Amino acid sequence: MNGGVISVVFDPLLPVFVNGHYVDNNNRRLRSESAREDFMAKIAFIGLGNMGGPMSINLVRAGHDVTGYDIIQEKIDRVSAFGVRPAESNAAAVEDTEFIFTMLPTGDEVRHVLADGDKVLDLIGDDTVVVDSSTTDLGVTEYIHQQAALRRIALIDSPVSGGMAGAEAASLTFMAGGDGAAIDRAEPIFLAMGKKVVRAGGASAGQAVKVCNNMLLGISMVGACEAISLGEAAGVDHKVLFDVISTSTGSCWAINVNSPMPGMVDSSPANRGYTPGFTASLMLKDLTLSQDAAAKTGAVTPLGEHARSLYEKFCEISDGEMDFSAMVNMIRRLERKKN
Repeated sequence: MNGGVISVVFDPLLPVFVNGHYVDNNNRRLRSESAREDFMAKIAFIGLGNMGGPMSINLVRAGHDVTGYDIIQEKIDRVSAFGVRPAESNAAAVEDTEFIFTMLPTGDEVRHVLADGDKVLDLIGDDTVVVDSSTTDLGVTEYIHQQAALRRIALIDSPVSGGMAGAEAASLTFMAGGDGAAIDRAEPIFLAMGKKVVRAGGASAGQAVKVCNNMLLGISMVGACEAISLGEAAGVDHKVLFDVISTSTGSCWAINVNSPMPGMVDSSPANRGYTPGFTASLMLKDLTLSQDAAAKTGAVTPLGEHARSLYEKFCEISDGEMDFSAMVNMIRRLERKKN
């Protein structure tokens, strides 16, 4: 981006020039360089993938000055077309910034970026707020909080709920753990990317809440798939099954929003051949994190472990990049083998 001009690339996800300004593929107007004076905060965003990419773009839409970095150049190029300033490294991204957001795939990457490798925490002052929105294990979250505290830097662990659709629509829920004053300061930034901020408690509380939620989601989806398989085996029509469960005591998000049965809900990935959505491999990751947390805390979670083992098997025999509701196909195969 140079002098208020965004290069047009023939990609349906990139902006185009209409009636004197740039719009995205949903006809939402984008800010240009001339609107820089309206920016409210200077933000570095590290990790520009399926979640971090649209989150960083929504920060630009809200008027913030955002610099982004990712180890994959294509991801930097994509968000820079929407006004995110490209950086050549993590160090360059965090220079002279007020907030740093990380949205990374694994805990090892979070540790590397913030504390053990690139050591971003050593490159910033104590007036910078660091927000990790990655979903990682509690041990990593505790470690980065400790490292930040040693440097008198405010760190918030704030994983999100809402998936890629929520990231794109700026409707995420943030589960924030850490210092209350830091969360107060970051709340307007959160609300540029989401609709709700839950104050989960102190350090690591946001991560703990996220792990609990996603463990329940995985268990719920397995239960929904088993109920569908049972109904099919008993000769029950899909629509009848959906109408009863969705309006009765079995009602849940896995049925009402992300139904494994195609044709029941417009939002269901099942309508698109189980294109995610939220992938089965990510569900396996989160269920594994839940069992790591259970081992760490001494909690007993037998259904969580059973769901984890089923998703592990699914990812071994099927495509882990399918939506996690595709579990229904494996449950059906297990039923056929049983018979």
